[in-house]
Amino acid sequence: MTDSGVTATPGKGGGRLEGRIALITGASRGIGRAVAMRFAAEGAHLILTARTQGALEEVDDELRALGRNATLVPADLTDYATIDQMGAAVFERFKRLDILVGNAGELGTLSPLAHTDPATWERVMAINVTANWRLIRSFDPLLRASDAGRGIFVTSGVTASPRAYWGAYAVSKTALEMMVGIYAAETAKTQVRVNLINPGATRTRMRAQAFPGEDPSGLKTPEDVADLFVELGEPTCIRNGEVLHWG
Repeated sequence: MTDSGVTATPGKGGGRLEGRIALITGASRGIGRAVAMRFAAEGAHLILTARTQGALEEVDDELRALGRNATLVPADLTDYATIDQMGAAVFERFKRLDILVGNAGELGTLSPLAHTDPATWERVMAINVTANWRLIRSFDPLLRASDAGRGIFVTSGVTASPRAYWGAYAVSKTALEMMVGIYAAETAKTQVRVNLINPGATRTRMRAQAFPGEDPSGLKTPEDVADLFVELGEPTCIRNGEVLHWG
């Protein structure tokens, strides 16, 4: 875990997440980056993880301009031992985690189920399902140690009904929704609240990969979605076990 070396200003702006400690996966671009910037503006201390260190450092440069600090963790979430190490490091330094944002995702390839490459299937399941379970497993004690632990996971509209050619991705997001719903039920009598967000059609690299012929100018931006993450991350949030659809 690498700190940016910037000191946050306690109470600056009286943000909705002032003083909250938030871990965001897939934080170097798209929705993850937008949520990181918005959380920072609302006063959160950020722990940001993504596969590419250079891309994380670019986000960090933007955070410095806001006078906020971040802890950077370049990591591939399929290296599950790294997730456990992050949990131990966060406990050692902060003793709690207030907000966990499971945003990192993998589309894989859109093809008939019978034509899906096994390595692609395993990668999609590893990132979209197993890595999020490992995050829950490692950070559950830290969320429970918070006065208002919040878990926010990113799902998709493809879970609504079977959709041809979306095999691994649709199956993984459906599994994610069930897993997060179970976790929400298990934490219902605690201070932890856990929900999912379906951002819908958003101007991201994954969307362009899935719909290469689409004009992105008509899509909402990741920044448009960020406020919903703030709402679910606030200590006052009482929602639990819900799938919130943007718009």
